[in-house]
Amino acid sequence: MNPLSPLSLDRRTFLGTTAAAALGTAIASGVQPGREKDAGKTLKIALIGCGGRGTGAASQALRADSNVELVAFADIAPDQIAKSEENLKRLPGVGEKVKVDDAHKFTGLDAVDKVLATDVDVVILTTPPGFRAEHFEKAVAANKHCFIEKPIGTDGPSVRRFIAAADESKRKGLGAQSGFCWRSKYAERETQKRIRDGMIGEVRATYGTYLGNTPWVKPRQPGWTDLEYQLRNWMYFTWLSGDHLVEQAIHTVDKMCWTFDDVDPVSATAIGGRVQRVEEEYGQVYDHFGVQYEYPGGARGIIFCRQMQGCFNEVADHFLGTKGTVDQLSGRYNRITPFAGDRWKFDGDNNDMYQTEHDEFFASIRSGAPLNYAHKMAHSTMVGIMGRMAAYTGQTITWEDATASKESLRPEGELKWDMKLPTPPVAIPGRTKFA
Repeated sequence: MNPLSPLSLDRRTFLGTTAAAALGTAIASGVQPGREKDAGKTLKIALIGCGGRGTGAASQALRADSNVELVAFADIAPDQIAKSEENLKRLPGVGEKVKVDDAHKFTGLDAVDKVLATDVDVVILTTPPGFRAEHFEKAVAANKHCFIEKPIGTDGPSVRRFIAAADESKRKGLGAQSGFCWRSKYAERETQKRIRDGMIGEVRATYGTYLGNTPWVKPRQPGWTDLEYQLRNWMYFTWLSGDHLVEQAIHTVDKMCWTFDDVDPVSATAIGGRVQRVEEEYGQVYDHFGVQYEYPGGARGIIFCRQMQGCFNEVADHFLGTKGTVDQLSGRYNRITPFAGDRWKFDGDNNDMYQTEHDEFFASIRSGAPLNYAHKMAHSTMVGIMGRMAAYTGQTITWEDATASKESLRPEGELKWDMKLPTPPVAIPGRTKFA
């Protein structure tokens, strides 16, 4: 059996398109507006992973509901917690909800276990993706609702581990909100609705770009072990990030998946490498990818992504159907051009998609029917991993092979601060083998 077979998904999951869109996905999942549950309960939040994205997610969670508190931090290092707390406390409407005493500032590789042993209700999972499946599994076992940043894993085994936890979270009625934020953007939702209403006919091809600069690098400091250095520079190590196709450009992959109704691709053929970021500080990851996905019926999805300085930057999506085209440019415009008929352009509310995903999540928890998008997250992540596999090996990789892959990128054995952890070799297409 295909281990990801439950991920052939429904066509109309995201429906919100107007001022009522904040309730759209909740209604689709059975949440009834006005039927709030535990309205007087203070929901306690814990932040697990206190970097920039985690701090941002915490601020949005604290704005999403009038009766919430942040009561715990967890990270590998005290300086990360201190910086996050300082930044949150200075935000109007947020700072007064930060109520973390020193006893609830947990550090170290077991910090997640210490947090989950407390009485928090909602956890924000924003550590490096290499830990996502493990942390989600533990959070579900502890009966916590989760906001889960993308992606949810970096290899096949971690995705399968996440899916098992996703099954359990649904059985328990727990919430699992997705960090694939573009599905919370009103313009994208309305565009997808019109695609499903037939405005461009059958989708035959998509082309998405995520062309950006090189992110930060943290120079190695005296006293940092191999593990701490890699954790602080997690984007440049595939076991932690999945490489930038899976970590950053996964948003573009997710929009492609959404447009193709989240069906399983047939195969992926890709190119990639590193031609600008060749220094040791960039670990083992590539600086560019180009992936072609084949879909059932011969449709194609194409992804270009790049992290290089001094180059043309763009985040855009273009879809070709039998009756027209769609053009989306990084939140600036969404337009549909039928081959016959009038062009449509979105002119509705330019919502903050990051805030909307938290608003909807907390509203669903209050209603007693929490949103749970864990399986969708797993599907898009696996599609991204499949593309990386094709680029790293130089082979065409089928969906069946990718989802059954036994390759585990995580270092063998128990992670310890003083372990020797050399940088793995850079993948060489045609020489690196598929596992």
